[in-house]
Amino acid sequence: MAFWMAVLCALLASILGGLYLLGAFRRRRPTEPPLDKGHIPWLGYALDFRKNSAEFLKKMQRQHRDIFTVLIGGYYFTFLMDPLSFGAIVKAPRAKLDFEAFAVELVTRVFGYHPCKSDHKIIQVSSTKHLMGDGLVVMTQAMMENLQTLMFHNRDLGEERPWQQDGLFHYSYNIVFRAGYLALFGNEPGTGTPSEEQAKERDLIQSEELFNEFRKYDCLFPRLAYAVLPPRDKMEAERLKRLFWKVLSVKNCREKDNISGWINDQEQFLAELGVPEYMRDRFMFLLLWAAQGNTGPSSFWLLLYLMKHPEAMQAVREEVDKVLAEAGQEVKPGSPVVNITRDMLMKTPVLDSAVEETLRLTAAPILIRAVVEDLNLKMANGREYVLRKGDRVALFPYIAVQTDPEVHPEPHTFKYNRFLNQDGTKKDFYKNGKKLKYFNMPWGAGTSICPGRFFAVNEIKLFVFLMLSYYDLELVNKKEEIPPIDVSRWGFGSMQPSHDVQFKYRLRI
Repeated sequence: MAFWMAVLCALLASILGGLYLLGAFRRRRPTEPPLDKGHIPWLGYALDFRKNSAEFLKKMQRQHRDIFTVLIGGYYFTFLMDPLSFGAIVKAPRAKLDFEAFAVELVTRVFGYHPCKSDHKIIQVSSTKHLMGDGLVVMTQAMMENLQTLMFHNRDLGEERPWQQDGLFHYSYNIVFRAGYLALFGNEPGTGTPSEEQAKERDLIQSEELFNEFRKYDCLFPRLAYAVLPPRDKMEAERLKRLFWKVLSVKNCREKDNISGWINDQEQFLAELGVPEYMRDRFMFLLLWAAQGNTGPSSFWLLLYLMKHPEAMQAVREEVDKVLAEAGQEVKPGSPVVNITRDMLMKTPVLDSAVEETLRLTAAPILIRAVVEDLNLKMANGREYVLRKGDRVALFPYIAVQTDPEVHPEPHTFKYNRFLNQDGTKKDFYKNGKKLKYFNMPWGAGTSICPGRFFAVNEIKLFVFLMLSYYDLELVNKKEEIPPIDVSRWGFGSMQPSHDVQFKYRLRI
């Protein structure tokens, strides 16, 4: 009898332990945000969140207002939806809220790289040096030169300028990705005129091949991040990882000309820390995706919005022409391609507003922090809550502020001058009569804000600047609506369209 009693007690303890791990006993404490665990143990709302994160969070916000905690795949996430209260999360010290805990798991799964403690500091230091200030001048010029190579390598082949057709998303992503890759990771070596031309041709071929493989990986990325790839796709993801580790390897990078200081410095920092070479190869893949996974899609959206809004296209074209004229440059037959500098890009408030508006409509990162210790959160309205140690807190600015009609009237309409006052100065935004600090957050915020955001914006602006200066552009079907967002990519930066849009383009000069 005693034996069976022991067995029953052990079985009961196992069941209770399992239920505890599944979250069955979690109860809301009086000082905590509203708790909604869903109906499925452990999974909670994971399927709803994975299906369409934005619609799920809208539903939760309608039910629970500006703050709530939900169970998603074994983790409790507290979503803060009041932008006036974002500062309390963004500015919290890492001793209380840590963004790296979530990032480490994701980076390991997606890129095969095992982060070290100094990674964040290394990226920040290198980005400050090379992607801001004087370093940004150098990188902008490198991007400009590679865009010239990719966009105009056939410019001198005869006088005929035929129309060409392509998918606008494919074309934009292709050109911006390849130019950015070459600017960061360097060019094929070549000395002397014949060799230089051969090196450029190799750059064209190799970057095209790399883009095609990158797109395959990019399509797998959301399901890989959520760890829901089926076996065949998982094998393909592993093949692609190995390919990028090889192509972007430290050994191959050392054989390139014009490799950027941003890449070179970070590789050297890791080497000095004793990180093995094979792991540094994987880090290079992480840097490629971080640098080039969003700028191409953003360039597509910007061009598409301009083509669908003639008044916006005219305003941006006029500004582009004005900036060129003030720089003493002109687009004319037989002349070299114009050289757009960082200083010229700083004189484009209309284009800046159009870029900002595009990102407001199409950039949707989710900012996640791990709650390291119980944290008292004071909301802007005076209410106070306690965030529980071991939970995660998240911001989704796309719903909370970027498409909030009180902050941005007609939030789903593209208004190229939304971020400008009538006199051309930057506009302020308000909610509940209070000025907002966080009114558009495509790059994140706080310690996890994208360190390469200034270079990324310059990549987008350079591409659009050249397209508007040199090309006639038309949609094949002028009545075609702007495609919806691919909802599988919510939370992963710049969104992608559910399908491509065909367009025609031809060199004017």
